[in-house]
Order: sequence, then C-alpha cells, then structure tokens
Amino acid sequence: MGRGTLRIYLGAAPGVGKTYAMLSEAHRRVERGTDCVVAFVEHHARPRTEVLLHGLEQVRRSEIGYRGAVFTEMDVDAVLERAPAVALVDELAHTNVPGSRNAKRWQDVEELLKAGIDVISTVNIQHLESLGDVVESITGVRQRETVPDEVVRRADQIELVDMSPQALRRRMAHGNIYQPDKMDAALSNYFRPGNLTALRELALLWTADRADEYLQQYRGEHNIRTTWQARERIVVGLTGGPEGRTLIRRASRMAAKGSGSEILAVYIARSDGLTSASPKELTFQRTLVEDLGGTFHHVIGDDIPAALLEFARGVNATQIVLGSSRRKTWQYIYGPGVGATVARESGPDLDVHIVTHEEVAKGRGLPIARGARLGRARIIWGWLVGVVGPLLLAVFLRSMEDAPGLANDVLLFLSLTVAAALLGGLRPALASAAVGCLVLNYWFTPPTHTLTVQDPENLVAIVIFFAVAVAVSSVVDLAARRTHQAARLRAESEILSFLAGSVLRGETALDALLERVRETFAMESVALLERSSDVEPWTRAGSVGPAPVTRPDDADVDMPVGDHLALALSGRVLPAEDRRVLGAFAAQAAVVLDRQRLVGAAEEARRLAEGNRIRTALLAAVSHDLRTPLAAIKAAVSSLRSDDVAWSDEDEAELLEGIEDGADRLDHLVGNLLDMSRLQTGTVTPLIREIDLDEVVPMALGGVPEGSVDLDIPETLPMVAVDPGLLERVVANVVENAVKYHHPGREPVAVAASALGDRVELRVVDRGRGVPDEAKERIFEPFQRYGDAPRGAGVGLGLAVSRGFAEAMGGTLDAEDTPGGGLTMVLTLAAAPGGTRAGPEVPARATS
Repeated sequence: MGRGTLRIYLGAAPGVGKTYAMLSEAHRRVERGTDCVVAFVEHHARPRTEVLLHGLEQVRRSEIGYRGAVFTEMDVDAVLERAPAVALVDELAHTNVPGSRNAKRWQDVEELLKAGIDVISTVNIQHLESLGDVVESITGVRQRETVPDEVVRRADQIELVDMSPQALRRRMAHGNIYQPDKMDAALSNYFRPGNLTALRELALLWTADRADEYLQQYRGEHNIRTTWQARERIVVGLTGGPEGRTLIRRASRMAAKGSGSEILAVYIARSDGLTSASPKELTFQRTLVEDLGGTFHHVIGDDIPAALLEFARGVNATQIVLGSSRRKTWQYIYGPGVGATVARESGPDLDVHIVTHEEVAKGRGLPIARGARLGRARIIWGWLVGVVGPLLLAVFLRSMEDAPGLANDVLLFLSLTVAAALLGGLRPALASAAVGCLVLNYWFTPPTHTLTVQDPENLVAIVIFFAVAVAVSSVVDLAARRTHQAARLRAESEILSFLAGSVLRGETALDALLERVRETFAMESVALLERSSDVEPWTRAGSVGPAPVTRPDDADVDMPVGDHLALALSGRVLPAEDRRVLGAFAAQAAVVLDRQRLVGAAEEARRLAEGNRIRTALLAAVSHDLRTPLAAIKAAVSSLRSDDVAWSDEDEAELLEGIEDGADRLDHLVGNLLDMSRLQTGTVTPLIREIDLDEVVPMALGGVPEGSVDLDIPETLPMVAVDPGLLERVVANVVENAVKYHHPGREPVAVAASALGDRVELRVVDRGRGVPDEAKERIFEPFQRYGDAPRGAGVGLGLAVSRGFAEAMGGTLDAEDTPGGGLTMVLTLAAAPGGTRAGPEVPARATS
C-alpha cells in the first residue's frame, strides 16, 4: 500500500475559516462517494462549524487522564482500524496530553499517511517552528505548540485560507470566533489590525515560497532551462572590484519597483584559485547585499559568462545586472568581455543591464599566478639530479660489460628527467633533458665520442627522447604546482572557515585567536597594537609569545586594521600571498577586541542598571511599605501610653494585637529584603538533606487563615533532597501569595504533590484571575507586584526569593495556568537518591 496524501489548509490567524473549509471539502467528497471520516475536529463552540459536522462520520476519541482531569485525543488505533480513504485531523500543531501514543498530533498524522490514508488537516502560520521568534516579536505571544516546517512543506497540497484583517475583526465582533467574555481582550491584544496584517503577510510569503519550490521542482523534473517570469529575480554579477557597491544599490532600486522581487549577488571564482578580487571588498559587498534584503552566492567556474548564465537560469532569474568593463581599450584584444558575452548568449528570457560606474576603462589587475615554493634544498637537489645525474648514469652504463641497449638507455635518462622535475621543477628538468640528450649522443650512439649521428634511427630516438623529456617534465611540474596550490588553498579555506565559524559562534577569546595566528604562520610572537590617535604611542591590546613588539615598525610583518589598530608579527618575513589570510585574521582580531569591550561595557551597564533598580525599589519599599507597619505600631503605642483616655481591656487587647500584627508584617518584609540581599550577593548556602515533604509543608502553612488551604501530600511520595529551612520559606511565600490572590467564595487553595520519575512536584493551585503568559516570568522579578495589588501588601519579593531558594536547592519554580481560571505554581524538587516509595506514583489532585 502506498503512502497517503496530505492536504493542509493554512491560515494567518484563528478564525479565518480553515476548519470550515476543511469540513466543506469533506462534504463535497462524501457527496462524490468518497469514504471520508472525522478523526478529530474541534468546533470550539462556533455554530457554523458545528453544523458542518452533522452528516459526517466521527471516529471515537480516546480518553486520557492527566493530573486529575480527563482529556480526549484522537484515537490513532481506531482510525487505523476503520481504515477510511480520507481522514480529517484538525490542528496539526497540537500537543497531545502526556500518556498519548505520540507527543504531537503531526506524528499521529504521519502514522495515518504511512498506512495509506489520505489526511486533510489545518494549521496557522504562527505554529510553524521557524517563525516562532518572528511571531513573538509581532504579537508579544510565544507559541508553545509548533510543527516543524518540513512536515508542512512535505504536504502534497497546501491551500491558503485568506481573509482581510478588517473582515476577521468583524467576524470576531459578531461572536463567530470567541465567546463574548473573551472578545474585547482578543480584539485589543492578539487581533489588533497591525498584528493581523503582519501575520497575513507572513502566510502569503510562506505560501509563495512553497509555490516557488513546486515551480523549481517542476522545472527540474522537466529539464526546463528557459526563464519563467513568475517573480522578478535580479542577479548581480560581482568581480570583487569597487564597482560592486554601485551595482548592488542599482539592483536594489530595481527590485523596489516590484513587490516580491529578489536580489541574488554572485561572485564567480576560478577553479584554480587565481583571483584579483579584494577579500575586504567582497566582505563589504556581502554585508551590503544582505542589509538590502538579498543573498550572496559564491560560485566556482573557469568560464565566467557561462557560469553566470548557468547560475541565473538555475535560480529562474529574470534580470542580470553587470558593470561596464574596467578594461582599457587595448585589453579587448583578449576577447569581447564578460558583459558583451553574457548579453549575446542570454537569450530572450533574460534581460541584461550594463551599468556604468566610476571605474569604467580604468584598467584592472590581471591575475598573478603563484608558483610552487619548493624551497632551496629541493631546488638544489633538482639541479644535481638533472645535471650531475646523467653524467653519473653515463659512467655507470659505460662500465657495464653488457650494455642494455639504446632504448633502455633512453628510458633510464628519461627517469632522471622526471626525478629532476619532481624535485626542482621545470628548469632543472629541461636542463636534465638537454644534458641527457648530449650524453646519449656523445657516448651511446655510433660513432661515439662525437656529436654526429650515423644511423637516422638513432637520431629519431634522440629527438623523441628530448621531446618526451620536455613534455613529461612540463606535465610533472604542472601537476606539482597544482598539488601545491590545492594544498595551499585547502589550508586557506580551513583557516577562513575557522574564522567564519568563530564569528558565528561569537567566540571572544582574543589570546586564543592570536595564538592561532602565531601557530598558522610559524611566528615567535604576535601582538595586537592600538592607539587612540596618530600622535599617541602604541599600546598592546593583547599578545602571545615571548618579547612581543610594542610598535608596528619593529615587527617583521605588520597588518594595519583601520587607522589606529595593527597586527604585528615577529619571527620571519611572510610572502605576499600569505597576507590575504593574515588580513582576515587581523579583521577578526579587531572584531573580537570590540566584542570583548562591548560585552564588558554591557555587563557593567547591566550591573549598574540592576543595582540602580534594586536601590530605587528598596528606597520605595523603605519609604512606604516599611513605614506603614511602623506607623501602625507607633500609633498603637502612643495610644496606649496616652493618659487622656481610659482604655478598656478589649481596646488594649485590640491595640496590642495591632502592634503584634505590624511587628509580624515588618519582620516578614525585613526577612524578604535580607533574603533577597543574600541571593544577590550569592551567600545562600543550602544544607541539603533527605526529608519527607509532609514534614515541611504543614509547617509552612502556619501563616495562612485556617480552612483556606486544602493539603494533599500522599504518604507514598519519595523523600526529597532539600534544605528544610529554605523549602519552608519557599512554600510559605508561594502559599501566602496564592491565598492573597485567591477568588473569595471558591474552593480553597489546593496544595498537592506527586512523583514524576526522579523529581517530585509540589503544585499550589489558586482560583484567582490568573496571570497572562507574557507576565508569568515578570512576577518572579524582584520588587514586582502584578496587577492592582494594593500598596502595603508587600514589596514584591516573595516569589523572587522563592525562585532563588528553589534554584539554590537544585529545583525550579514556574507558573502555569489553572484549568478553569487561576494560577498554578509548580515547585519541582529532586528526589532523594535512595528514596523509596511504597507503591506506584500517585498523581497530584486538587480537591474541590
């Protein structure tokens, strides 16, 4: 059985009509006689969607219990057993309840597709994994449920369900999407016109890219080389010269005239590595084209016009932008030039734009071939083998009683010529061929000891020997040069790849980079020198190796970086071809130095800002929150000491109770301030020991009103490894906070514990008004009080101190939504290594 097909309805936001469109398609298929069932569809109390479910067969759902509640999910086994032709599966990015067959619904869909069942599903653009950060920056909401882009891209058909923001907001206002109690909040937050417009643009662009992938695949499968002008794609041909900036900006202006246009800058390098391009200029041009929204491509090709046209047709480009030639008039004797050749061979599908610039006809440097640097020793040995070797070989052959014959003599002398080429290059090989030719003529061809040749066949043999020797030596020398160049280019590419990788990884170790420079170029010392102005002395920003120089003039090699920075190397003089890689190292060293200083400045600024914020909040707390209980205590004491009023026993007891409450409140505030200061200075040292939760948690509830908390700590829980004192403070703060914000008249705050593998969870569940997702992390920051908490209710340190103590013990403290409204604080602790449990894990439950 073959794999089923996947059809996806893609929308920009909830409510655009994805599920409605999916159900309408199902009704159409059922009317045509297709076996179509509903595997899982949620109508979300939308009347029109609910009506469309009538008349469609729905497969039973599986029921899964989790944390005291029962949830329904798609029953994959039931769908596979039913084996329909088409299954409807809503919300592809949905996360299944723990305990389900698969963690994500798209994984359930994969099983159905593998079983040969066609699937129709829905997904919103904000649920695509690659767009999570973009959507969060637009809407301020982080999407927790995502689906990998590749899953959606593999769909056989993607249909965009589009709707204008104004129409979607009208649909929302009519109550067709959310219930009336959620309508105003949705319209003023997520469903703002700007958010919807941005999400709609994301959906349109993503779908357009997917359509472009289909088009490229179709063109490749049908070997279509002509350009289909479905979208303007402008290819900019770069040479690495200064005119590239003008070409890129001109292409950007051309692209701006049409929506959806793309810019692709391409630099074509020869396969032999010979180039006259400036690496610095190419780097600048790469940055420029990326800043303008384009992409940079590096292509290898010996035939520049052919490679450029091949690239343009491969990306389905519509236009090519080239610069006018920098050649002088006499240089056209080498050919018509790249621009003229591309324009002639582009055909009717590609428009070629030749752009003038300031460098026209000013000439351009020719590529300089860098030969193999064989070293003095190898060259000397090459000459010895090439010149002395034939003489020694002649003496050896003359001393033999049975001569091997002229043919064998020629082969022996030819072997010396090849050896000379391998050792010393072309010149020693040519010399070896000439000497070998003379020696063969003088000693081994009759008449001997003369330079005349009696037999014409011997003359032909000597001439062929010389020609073969020259040819072989040339080929061997060329191969040696190419091998050396390949090794050098490979080494350079590895070095440049290392530098690029260090940039991407954000490495900031200047000494490590300088040490890499010293090892790469075999130097004794390397120093990065800087000065603030042209008249100031040089100072070392960093150095490695013994006795680094203090001035660029004292170095064997110096590479300037800007006006006031230089890389100075001592040990030997580098050849000119090594300066390109050295320049890349120097530029990276400057970047690393700047990054180090920026990181230091940012850290200092962050520390100062944090300290300033803490001081400001502390002053506010001292000026108000601490003075409030002090004022109450002062008033009560003054009243008791007054001789003008005769207080009854009840009045005195009430005043004393007020003094006690104020003192307790003041002690609590001061304790939190001291705890926060301990956390800020890193002086909290937990004393970890094994203990049962039911020994600590009840003690932490002493400060809350009786009957306000429902405690559920199973006896079968394993012991936890914590500091009992810190744990008591954490639980007390969290429970007091839950009771403070709990909705009056509803069931008590629930405190329940459960075991999850090697962790133990303590959940504090309140039924208050809850906290939105974007504020869940802010409530753990110092001096933060959410919403309309009254002044005097605390300084906003309770949750911050609780999280700090929890993390000090190796645990975590997080906030979650309570089903049905409210906030649940989840304290996760490490179970004791040897903790035993009497029975199976008992799930947490909140009693009602």
